[in-house]
Amino acid sequence: MSRYWSSLVHRLTPYVPGEQPKLAKLVKLNTNENPYPPSPRVAEAIAEELSKGGERLRLYPDPSADCLKEAVAARFADCGISAQQVFVGNGSDEVLAHAFMALLKHELPILFPDISYSFYPVYCGLHEVAYATVPLDEDFAIRIDDYVAPNGGIIFPNPNAPTGCLLPLDQIARLLARHRESVVVIDEAYVDFGGESALALVNEHPNLLVVRTLSKAHSLAGLRVGYAVGQCALIEALDRVKNSFNSYPLDRLAIAGAVAAIGDQAYFDGTRQAVMRSREVLCTALSGLGFAVLPSAANFVFARHQQQDAAELAAALRQRGIIVRHFKLPRIDQHLRITVGTDAQCALLVDALREILA
Repeated sequence: MSRYWSSLVHRLTPYVPGEQPKLAKLVKLNTNENPYPPSPRVAEAIAEELSKGGERLRLYPDPSADCLKEAVAARFADCGISAQQVFVGNGSDEVLAHAFMALLKHELPILFPDISYSFYPVYCGLHEVAYATVPLDEDFAIRIDDYVAPNGGIIFPNPNAPTGCLLPLDQIARLLARHRESVVVIDEAYVDFGGESALALVNEHPNLLVVRTLSKAHSLAGLRVGYAVGQCALIEALDRVKNSFNSYPLDRLAIAGAVAAIGDQAYFDGTRQAVMRSREVLCTALSGLGFAVLPSAANFVFARHQQQDAAELAAALRQRGIIVRHFKLPRIDQHLRITVGTDAQCALLVDALREILA
């Protein structure tokens, strides 16, 4: 009964994740999962961890997940990243939660776009972080010059979600230079599908934290592995919060699978390039059906039809076993966010839309 709730719980508005319907023969294009399986090395690494009757599972995992941090550092050695500059957690959502508590909880409000990842205001409510939103421009782009107010930090996805629009690296560098007294968190969940990572700026800017995930480009949404990269003072703050909350964040299977996935660069490049090619084909097809499609650097597209209501289109697609994401929010309630599936899934979507629109 709610009378036992704390005052904080009464004030919370929880995040609503994308629907995970249990329907047969579903074309699921609503949660930005990768349409391809992870590297075969992942299953091999997990099987090795489970060998000898799962004997290793009776032991706690490495609380620091050092081998995973070393794998991340090796992957981005060209950026001069060391293992001491890496923090890991259960998906980027947990990493972000720690960042809100460790780096963004100050007297001044933090800033993020008015149209962005809807978990940000949830974290602000949970951790009692004051915030203010900054409107995207008329093309749904982030304007660095609008981020001028004194603040306790700045956070946004790049590419942004749910729009898919990318902020160039030189603009991020400008923002970092302008707000040297604030931490700037760049949430790069989708950057591998067409953007340039801000990891190249980490060693130049002590106020930069880059947060990434293996859920999207590495096809490991089911393992829940994320990480952050920043200078050592920022990582120490995250570790202090983590070790006051969950000293063993990643299990043995997640660590083994993540290390294997990061190590298979050829497979990673092949699948992300396949998604990018499918995205371009899908954008062309949607434009041909009368949709206005925002330029996307993510594994999804954000589109609105010139004459048809977005909610009605989403409902009509659902009747045909195709699920896309519709947000009932100001400015974007006529848009659909559509995950890029396989070529076959995208073709089914386009055929269904053509039938609906006819």
